[in-house]
Amino acid sequence: MSAAATGSPRDAIRGAVPKSQRNLVAALVGLALFVVAVTGALVEHGLRGEQAARVQRELEQEARALANQAQGLGFEPASRPTLDALADRISAATGARVTWIARDGTVLGDSDARIEKLPDLGDHAARPEIRDAFAGRTGVARRRSVSVGRELFYVAVPVGEDARGVVRLAVDAAQLTPDLTAHASWFLAAAGIGLVAACLLVAALSGSTLRPIREMRRMAAAIAAGDHGYRLPLRFGEELGDIATALQQMAEQLRERAAHAMREKDQLQAVLNGMIEGVLVVDPDQQVLLGNQRMLEFFGLTSAPPGRTTLETFRHADLVGVLKAAADTDEPVSQAIEVAHPTHRTLRVHAVRFPPGRASRAGTVAVLHDVTELMQLEKMRRDFVANASHELRTPLAAIHGFAETLLSNPSLSDADRRAYLEVIDRHAKRLGAIVTDLLELSKIESRETVFALASIDTGHLIETLLREWRPRIEEKRLNVSLASERPGIAWADPQACEQILSNLLDNAIKYTEPGGKIEVRVGGNERNLRVDVSDTGMGIPERDLARIFERFYRVDQARSRAQGGTGLGLAIVKHLVQSLGGTIHVESQLGRGSKFTFTLPRHMD
Repeated sequence: MSAAATGSPRDAIRGAVPKSQRNLVAALVGLALFVVAVTGALVEHGLRGEQAARVQRELEQEARALANQAQGLGFEPASRPTLDALADRISAATGARVTWIARDGTVLGDSDARIEKLPDLGDHAARPEIRDAFAGRTGVARRRSVSVGRELFYVAVPVGEDARGVVRLAVDAAQLTPDLTAHASWFLAAAGIGLVAACLLVAALSGSTLRPIREMRRMAAAIAAGDHGYRLPLRFGEELGDIATALQQMAEQLRERAAHAMREKDQLQAVLNGMIEGVLVVDPDQQVLLGNQRMLEFFGLTSAPPGRTTLETFRHADLVGVLKAAADTDEPVSQAIEVAHPTHRTLRVHAVRFPPGRASRAGTVAVLHDVTELMQLEKMRRDFVANASHELRTPLAAIHGFAETLLSNPSLSDADRRAYLEVIDRHAKRLGAIVTDLLELSKIESRETVFALASIDTGHLIETLLREWRPRIEEKRLNVSLASERPGIAWADPQACEQILSNLLDNAIKYTEPGGKIEVRVGGNERNLRVDVSDTGMGIPERDLARIFERFYRVDQARSRAQGGTGLGLAIVKHLVQSLGGTIHVESQLGRGSKFTFTLPRHMD
């Protein structure tokens, strides 16, 4: 990477070309050039005027001299030879064109025309310089001569006090332009020296004058680039000093405000990222302005690319609908939405536009609560109420029906009466078992049960339970085996551990067909004891595996109830295992049996 790429903004600022100084120098040099050019033009104009005045004076003097010489001459056609010869001599001596004109405008002599051509020159009385001369003034004119074919400068004076004639002298108009060649060299030299001196002086003055401004410009550029620590290296006086002080104070205030804004931003980001709710802020065009980490987790994202809309970012039409609905009203909008990826969630979205009221809308803010567990708990509550009502209704209906029969029919035989009482007794016991299990489950869930932890030989406990249930096992001709990979000493509550094993073994015996097989295996690792209870019973459908530990949930309602279960055994087992610090899960295939596996902490010597 080059130095230019890695340099700081301050270094780049210091290396910048002082364009302002160049512009000032160029402007002042241009001004100097303009002054020199104007001066040269004025000098040239003055020289041209002076040259023209000098030529006019000389011609006027020569013309008046000629007019004096011609005082005794007559100005009539008979005098043409004399006047024309005089014009030729004077022209040869002075180099000027000499013309004699009579009172009626007739040309009586001309140094540039042959005498026989004089009548062809026409009437000159209307010429401006001739008209002025006959009026007693010196006539002056500049125009192109038709007879000689070039531009001439004319001076005419009257002859005699009665102006009986006019003598006119003319020279090429080019003589009015002075020869500036002799002056051009020293004028250009003086102009060059002046320009060089002006450039040097301007560069020096502009450098010293603009240096404070350049320093302040660098400081302003550094502040704009985010370098609030830049300091002016010079001290300036008067107005520039006040400006420099103001800039310095402004830089300090900006630094403090930027630091304060950064702290507030970090605090806000920390608060937002620490929230368990998702927060989303969008602008009026539904482009994402802010989304905290929890919001991204809800939708399986790692970041929210800037400049993208809510639909492009989260790909969820219901979320976009809630935001649009909130943007069109001043009231908060609340709606539950379902998110399928990366995990299924139920989110409660509360959205409101900001700012409220009639102010121009700046955007919409939404807070998303994960209510998945609440919805599951609500569903479990509804299912529990429905299941408990169903479980209790059957024995209550039987008790009520048979009791009503006994009360309404006193003529029943003793055998029927006893049979009815036995039914009532059986259903009353079932109600008692359900109530007992419910109370037990309630105590476990509310953590009111106090466990007395001790070392338990699970292998020995399983053998004891199997001996107690031997009659049932032999009645169904079940093949039951126990295998222990290592000493199965658990650290748990003996009564709770017995209840766990009793429920699992009872279910295995209860739901295994006659002639089936039950296998119990005790193993685990150094930290946890693992117990597997496998059977070859009817198995559990895959759709029911996730709900098998719910209260009153039964795979086969009729068969389970006929077996005498309360529907709460596995729920009690799950809560006991979890309360003791273990885990439990089930594997099953329909028609091939099930395997329940639970772990308990192992006793550590």
